Amino acid sequence: MKDVMKYDDFIASVHYSSEDEIFYGKVEGINDLVTFEGNNTKELKESFYEAVVDYVEICRENEREVFKSYKGSFNVRISPYLHKKISEIALLKGISLNKLVQNALEHEIEQLS
Repeated sequence: MKDVMKYDDFIASVHYSSEDEIFYGKVEGINDLVTFEGNNTKELKESFYEAVVDYVEICRENEREVFKSYKGSFNVRISPYLHKKISEIALLKGISLNKLVQNALEHEIEQLS
């Protein structure tokens, strides 16, 4: 994984601005814009942790969901060749294309855990 930080169930994308000479980040997977920054990695981590704690507290005070909700469907653009090949594999396995993709994604998640 590159350019990300994790704290509890939160993930943030992180970057460096050479113009401003500062590290900065954004909390992902939430419905709001929550950013943080630091002059070095230690400050960046501390700022990220603070931002998460503050955000969770604000959500609780306002009775809002902390994380973005997902509906369970998304579009994936792939090459026609790959589409053909995975359709053939699904047919040979006797499962739907959707189930084949779901199985592949679950396998990837297991590999990361």
